This record gives sequence, C-alpha cells and structure tokens, in this order.
Amino acid sequence: MQGTSIEGPIPSTISLLHNLTQLRISDLHGSSNPFPPLENLRKLKYLTLKNCSISDEIPSYIGTMSELKSLDLSFNKLTGEIPVSFGDMEAIDFMYLTSNMLTGRIPDWFFRSGHDLDISYNNFTDSLQQTGCLQGKLNYIATFFSTQDSSIPTCMRRSLPCSGESRNYEIFINCGGPKLNIGDREYEADVQSRGPSVFYSTGKWGYSSTGDFVGESKASYIASNISTVASSEVPALYQTARLAPLSLKYYGFCLLEGNYTVGLHFAEIEFTDNETYSSIGRRLFDVYVQGQPMLTDFDIEKEAGGTGKGFVRNFTAMVSGPSHTLEIHLYWAGKGTTAIPSRASYGPLISAITVTPNFKPDLGDDGLSVGAIVGIVIGSLVVVVFILLLLWIKGCFRGKDLEDKEFQGLELQTGYFSLKQIKAATKSFDPENKIGEGGFGPVYKGILPDGSVIAVKQLSSKSKQGNREFVNEIGMILALQHPNLVKLFGCCIEGNQLLLIYEYMENNSLARALFGHEEHRLKLDWSTRRKICIGIARGLAYLHEESRLKIVHRDIKATNVLLDKNLNAKISDFGLAKLDEGDNTHISTRIAGTIGYMAPEYAMRGYLTDKADVYSYGVVLLEIVSGKSNTNYRPKEEFVFLLDWAYVLQEKGDLLELVDPSLGSDYKKEEAQRMLNLALLCTNPSPTLRPIMSTVVGMLEGQVMVSTPLRKPGSSSEGMRFKAIEKFSHDSETQCTSTDGPWSGSSMSMSFQSYKDEDIIELT
Repeated sequence: MQGTSIEGPIPSTISLLHNLTQLRISDLHGSSNPFPPLENLRKLKYLTLKNCSISDEIPSYIGTMSELKSLDLSFNKLTGEIPVSFGDMEAIDFMYLTSNMLTGRIPDWFFRSGHDLDISYNNFTDSLQQTGCLQGKLNYIATFFSTQDSSIPTCMRRSLPCSGESRNYEIFINCGGPKLNIGDREYEADVQSRGPSVFYSTGKWGYSSTGDFVGESKASYIASNISTVASSEVPALYQTARLAPLSLKYYGFCLLEGNYTVGLHFAEIEFTDNETYSSIGRRLFDVYVQGQPMLTDFDIEKEAGGTGKGFVRNFTAMVSGPSHTLEIHLYWAGKGTTAIPSRASYGPLISAITVTPNFKPDLGDDGLSVGAIVGIVIGSLVVVVFILLLLWIKGCFRGKDLEDKEFQGLELQTGYFSLKQIKAATKSFDPENKIGEGGFGPVYKGILPDGSVIAVKQLSSKSKQGNREFVNEIGMILALQHPNLVKLFGCCIEGNQLLLIYEYMENNSLARALFGHEEHRLKLDWSTRRKICIGIARGLAYLHEESRLKIVHRDIKATNVLLDKNLNAKISDFGLAKLDEGDNTHISTRIAGTIGYMAPEYAMRGYLTDKADVYSYGVVLLEIVSGKSNTNYRPKEEFVFLLDWAYVLQEKGDLLELVDPSLGSDYKKEEAQRMLNLALLCTNPSPTLRPIMSTVVGMLEGQVMVSTPLRKPGSSSEGMRFKAIEKFSHDSETQCTSTDGPWSGSSMSMSFQSYKDEDIIELT
C-alpha cells in the first residue's frame, strides 16, 4: 500500500498475516499513528513503513526478526533510542531510519556494520570523534548538523555547513554528468555513482541519497539517455541525470543571505516515446525547496510533452543564517511504475540545478562581514520605508525626491528587471497583451527570452496609493513562500515606471472564471471548486499561523485569487497587507478593503485582526459555491448582497438553493451544505465566533465538524453591518467607479474627501 494517500492508523489485524514475507506501506495521512503490532510476523523479509506519521518508539522485537533483509522506517516521527536488539540483525542488508526524531547515542555496532544503514536527519547527541572516517556510510551533515566543528575529524570537515563567512552566491551542477561549459556558465561535474545512503560534498554544494532499488543490488544511481529522440537533438545538459529510489537532497553551502532563483532542469531520458515496453513507464515524485512543497506528483514526461525533452522549473528561495544553506529535496511518494524498463527506473530524477541570486552580491573584504551588511541594509530599509510611509500619509513630503528615496535599495531584496527587458517581453505594453486592470494600474502578459511567461503589474507613479502598494507588496511577498501564494519574480524601478513581475497565471482570476464575461468563464466542476476553496484556505492559514511574519491580507476577494494552468488557487495582491501586531488591533489612520468583503468590526471601528480575512474568505467561499458575485448579484430588491440572501435561506433551511444552477445535480449535497454553513460561520458578525483558518481547512476536508449558529438580521451586530453597507453605498454614490479587473484588480474604488486626513477611509 504505497502512495495511496489513505488514512492511518494501520489496522492491528495485520498481525494475523503470519506468513507475510513483504509488507510495504507508505504515505499515510494523519497527524499521529501508533506503531502497528507486528510481533507475530516472524517471516518478514522486507518491511517498509515509510512516511506513515508514526509517532512512537521503535519496538525492540523488530530486531529479533531473524529473516529481515530490508527495513525502512524513514520519514516518520519515531522517538527514543535505536533498540539494542538491532545490533543482532545478521540478515539485514538495508536499514533506513532517516528523518525521524530519534535521540541518544549511536550504537557501537553501527560503526562496525558492513551493511547499508542510514540514520540521517535525527537528533543524536554523539560526538563524531568516535566515528573516524567511514567514507560516506553516514549522512553526516544531516545527522550531526548541530555538532561543533572542533569535534569533527579533519577528513570530514569539508562536509559541514559553512563555519566562516559566506562567500558563495551561485551554483551550477550537471547532475549525473561531467563538467560542461554552456554560455558563460560552468556546470560542475556530478558523476559519483555510489550505493544507498550516501552523502557527497564539494564544500560548495553536496547531495545525499537515501533508499535502494528493490531487487537491484548493482543498480546505478546515474541515468543516461535511452529515449527515442536522437542524442544529437538532446542538449548536453540533459544527456544524464541523477536518480534516487526514495529521497534525493541537494544542498548549497555558505550562500550569501538573500533571495535566489532555483532552476531545476528535467528531462525524462529513461523512458521512450515509441511502442516498446519502456514507453509505458511513469515517474511521479514530489519536490520541496527550503522545506516548502513546490511540486506534487510531478511527472517529467507529462510536463515536457514527451521523453527526451528538457525544460526548467524556476522557484524562489530565501537563504538566511545561521546555516546559510539551500536545500532542494526530491522525494518518491510510492507512485508511478517501479519495474519499467528495469527495477531501477523509478524515483526522483534531475538533470541539472542552477542557483542564481536575485540581488547584487557584495563580496567586499573590508569592514563588516557580508552577512552583517545585508542585515543592516534589510533592517534600515524596513525602518526607512515605514517612516517614509508615515510621513507621506501625513502629507509631509511630495514629489520625485521622496519617491527616489523610498525605492532606494529595493533591488537588493528582489530580482531586478530593466525597463528594456520588460518592454521587449510585453511588446512595449501592447494592448493585446493586457490581461487585466487593477486598482493601481494595468497588468500585462510578457514572454522573456528563455521562454518564461510572466505577468507584469504596472503601478501608477503619480499615485500615493500605487507607490505605497508597490513598496508594501515587495516587502510582504518576499518573506512568503507557499504553493497557494503567487510568486514575485522581481521588480523594475526606472524613470516613472513602477513594475512588479509575477509568475503568469494561465487561467487568470477566480472572479473572471466564475462571473466574468461569458467567453471568459470556466466550467468549474464541483471537485475543482472544492480544491480552489481548500487552496485559498491553506494560503491564508500560512499567512496567519505558519509563516515567520504573521500577515493580515485585508483584501481577500475573487479578483485577488488567481488560477494556474491546473486550476490551483493562489492568493495575490499584497499591496494592502499588514503585519499582525498582536494586541495592537486598531487602525487609526487608514481603512482599506473592498465593499462586500470587509468585516463589519473593521469597516466601522477600524478593529483589524486575522479574523477580518476569515470574514472575507467566507464571502469568497459563498461566491464559489453559488457562482454569483456578492457585490453584483441582488436576488431581490430588499437584499443588498448575496450574503444577506444566504442568511434568509439559512433560517428557512433552504441553503442548497444557493448552489450554482450550472452544476445541475452533479455535486455532493453533504459537501455543499458543509461549505455553505462554513461560509456563514466565517462571516459571523462577531469575530470571536469565526474559526481560525487552520480549522477552516479541517472543516473543508471533513476532519472537523461545522457548527454554524443561527443569526437574526435584527441583532445589533447585524445592524452594524447593514449600517456600514448603507453608509458606504450612500457616500460613494457619485464617486464610485467600477473596474472589471480580471487579473488582480479591484471591484470598486472610492475615497471620502470630507474626512480629516487621519480619518480617510480608502475602499478599493
């Protein structure tokens, strides 16, 4: 049962299978599973319980299974020490205890063993002085990551993380191949072909490999091109690749702090495109960068459109102290074929890696260290930006001089594009390339010389709001990396042009997909709508609870949710985002958001917490299920918003009337009822009764029960909400302009000129 993604725990009745010789279970869902009772399975030769969320100690009886040849308990949460009985396992050939939480001393028998054993990525406390040099037997960098350099034998010191000042800022590796010179880049060789559980390091970069190809004791861990595409047509960089049966990690050591573009080069060179046996092979694996999931069930052949075709997937990663290390992890989750064209043809495969900085490296040797300088620049920039924003809001500065000071140094923090590059990519901002209109300017599609497709957001240099959004968006999004957040590639500050460059979203915005012009709408089935709801919720849970910076987005709406080519949801437009300041919840200067999505306590009293985003999410959730816009759809004259109508239907017990009629009966009523109840729970007038976003994710996935309290429209909280709506609608009657923004634009923009400066309310 590998790669099935079913839920644990493993049933205890498995112990009744007394004659079982092979048991392989992997990738079980669940937060904490016990170790299954296997003491009666005395004939086991192969035991794999990989990534099964087991949070338990390893039973000592495992070491008494005399016929056990292969044991894989990797990627769990195993605790305690390695059982003493493991030292008596005479038949064992492979043992993987990788990536657990094991503690204590490393047993003496481990260093005498001639078998392939991997205990990396645990919490052992031993000094390496006892180990000597085992020539790669152990993944030292992972196992002894916190060990002091002085305790490391000289022969192993080159395998350690950076112990002095960082000096590296770019890496080029020809995975599985010889040294290559391509253009002005020199790709270093990576030709070591060793067995299971190995670590190799050049001092600048390294890799660790875990796992064995079952039944292939002499397997090679380097793949060579056997595709039907002529070798002369396959670029040299894609002729070879490094292969691993389970887990492959590449590291960049001693890197300068900052943002990097990580280019992963892939080509499926072990399968063919003809009608032979090897053409039916399928390779699926997951990719993580700096511990964050980037690709799930990644299929090289499918992505490339055939075998022998090279391509690059680019990701942005942040490298910081104290390790100054970049980690790229490719992981096989038990999916795909395992014996085509041979038993050593599955698992992650990568052709080359490029790591380039999104900043200008400062390698000066005088004065402070580079790390200190970068830290001072970052800290100073944050302080200066916030001071300037405060002064700007108070009206103390005007003109270009302030603009120059405000943007000074931003190129140090993000990839910098020239205006010439952007004009070439967008064909001088050709109207045909325009894909949207935001509250602060248009958005264009662009194509870079290497074929990468980008989205260019052009902000008005004459707008205080545009400048503020520009600075705020760069500052916020650079600190955030998540599959459900749009990626910022860089910026351009040249002349009067303020440009933000993002990854391109093939399916535009959720707003256009749901209620745009008829030719732009997408036919979203129920499972896709549910996937989008979960994706948005996970993105918000990351912003509120998981990221280093706790962020309140402040403008969650359908136009700010983008859809990639696989209809995965990504939250965009961080121009109005604010740091969650804990007890400091009152906004005394500026309220910003969108009518119909703003929480009442924020709109009326300036009370801002992450629960304001939860309210906005509830409105979006309602829109996704109903296929109707909360602000543009009026079911009856006496109702202002779709949300009002939902309250009435809830009291009548007819909530399912809101489900999009275009779905017909092709949806799950139980899920629809749950999602609609959740939407009303998230939009509860009282913020304390709204759930946090991690709980929302659990409710959407059916792991947590949804309980929505009934609300009466006449209550004081409801009165406050309707009062806010009425006031905003009346005051904006002659000033409100509609901008149909299909990419990341605002649905409405207004200002209140009659208020004092410090009381201005901006709704975009």
